[in-house]
Amino acid sequence: MAFAQLTYRESLRDIESCLRALGSKLYHMGFRGKVSRSTLADANESHDWRIFAEFAQVLIGIARPLHAHDPIGVDLDQSLYALDSTTIDLCLSLFPWAKFRRRKAAVKMHTLLQHLRIKAFYGTSENAVKTQIWIAVSIYVLVAIVRKRLGLAASLYQTLQILSVTLFEKTPILCALQTPEADAEFAESVNQLILFDI
Repeated sequence: MAFAQLTYRESLRDIESCLRALGSKLYHMGFRGKVSRSTLADANESHDWRIFAEFAQVLIGIARPLHAHDPIGVDLDQSLYALDSTTIDLCLSLFPWAKFRRRKAAVKMHTLLQHLRIKAFYGTSENAVKTQIWIAVSIYVLVAIVRKRLGLAASLYQTLQILSVTLFEKTPILCALQTPEADAEFAESVNQLILFDI
């Protein structure tokens, strides 16, 4: 599921197709057999979402002091409050109007988690939805921690984009996440023939 979040996969079929295309690299990533949609669906149903929620909370605890002095991009005279907009589970026998359709649901977190991308849920059960959300939060916060600890100049968006295409490459993370300016300086110093003189 972390692979799906980092590479912006949209369905279990999408995850299965991409992982199968990377067959030879999967063994080195800890996959010992063929990845199938049913295995992914079963994992979403059976792994308790609270494990991922607790892991995300640990990561948030690590990230909070790292980003405590970062500007938020706006000068405020008053306090800033973040509101939790998670759904509240209702008993359908008491509130029949509260049917919760998860299949076509999308989560958009516009504040600090603007790069958390969930276009569709991989499962329909409450456990599968919460598992996917907490894994997405964990990946987002983990990348924010890595970016801060490595002192990367690239934005969080750029870092996520680079990781999405270099996830299975044997490239040192610092080389993969170099800023475009560093690449431009390197390109100028290389004795390279020019194909087109523009």
